[in-house]
Amino acid sequence: MKEITRDQVAKPLANEEVIVEGRVKSILWRLNFRDFAMIVILVGLSIFFTVQSPHFFKMGNLLDIARSAAINGIVAAGETVVLISGGFDLSISSVMAASGSITAALIHAHVSTYLAVFVGLSFGAMVGFINGIIITKMRINPLITTLATMAIIRGTCYVASNGLSIGIGDETFRSFGFGKIYGIPKPAIMLIIVYAILYILLHYTQFGRYVYAIGGNANSCRLCGLNIDRWRLITYILCGICSAFGGILLTALVGTAIPTAALGSELVVISAVILGGTSLAGGEGSVMGTLLAMALLSTLTNGMTILSFPVYWHQIIRGFILLLAVLIDAARTGGYK
Repeated sequence: MKEITRDQVAKPLANEEVIVEGRVKSILWRLNFRDFAMIVILVGLSIFFTVQSPHFFKMGNLLDIARSAAINGIVAAGETVVLISGGFDLSISSVMAASGSITAALIHAHVSTYLAVFVGLSFGAMVGFINGIIITKMRINPLITTLATMAIIRGTCYVASNGLSIGIGDETFRSFGFGKIYGIPKPAIMLIIVYAILYILLHYTQFGRYVYAIGGNANSCRLCGLNIDRWRLITYILCGICSAFGGILLTALVGTAIPTAALGSELVVISAVILGGTSLAGGEGSVMGTLLAMALLSTLTNGMTILSFPVYWHQIIRGFILLLAVLIDAARTGGYK
């Protein structure tokens, strides 16, 4: 058998990086057009809701939109990284509820607030690690894996709490949800920090290049010598941490941890990620597109609430938005094969 030299392995890997960079540049125009279109729609919705209700454009309501967008937006950032790598994570809403409950329980037991938050984030990282190991080492479909862990974690929340809520009176913890810095809600500031970090990771580091390459063509990356299991595992850990972070902020904002927290939020998160231009097929996407899409969805939800749309219509409209986003993705990538 003919031996393969190090140079022969390195050359395809270098070619793969060139291909990835070419793909990123080739989709910049489409991403910019999509982002511009979302900005136009966002402005149009804002004008419509402002005309329909004098309460929409008030500072208090705009801050509420920022807080709600920040919580789901942080979770969506982690989901974006997973989808770009060619993965999928449905357990995000259950991780949000469980991390919030764990943090609340520790604070209720007089554990240091920051230590409780650290444990909550660690739980999210652990779930991401478990999801990643099952998917990469046991070769189980990501959808089935995370659907199972979603059910297990949510059920454990019910069992551990007996379906009861945990109230939190700790002002330090509550300030994470309601506090402001120079008039800007803390959740919004944390959202900006998370997106800045992930943007840098995806666009200016080896990790980002590999994530895009693996999502674009995992088999080629494997043949080039990339340890795709390791990089995909990292994406699931990041997603778990982001989900836990979002759940902790949600608990701080509400002031109560309940086992039903964030129920159904995975629909909003995945809609924002796909609507923002991240492909279900992997290898394409941007956290900035996700951020714009989340702002759009949060504005729409807030506007419907102010105009007294029945709550069940919210779910119907979100479902149609998700379907529309998937149809757009299918038209762009050629659809299911």
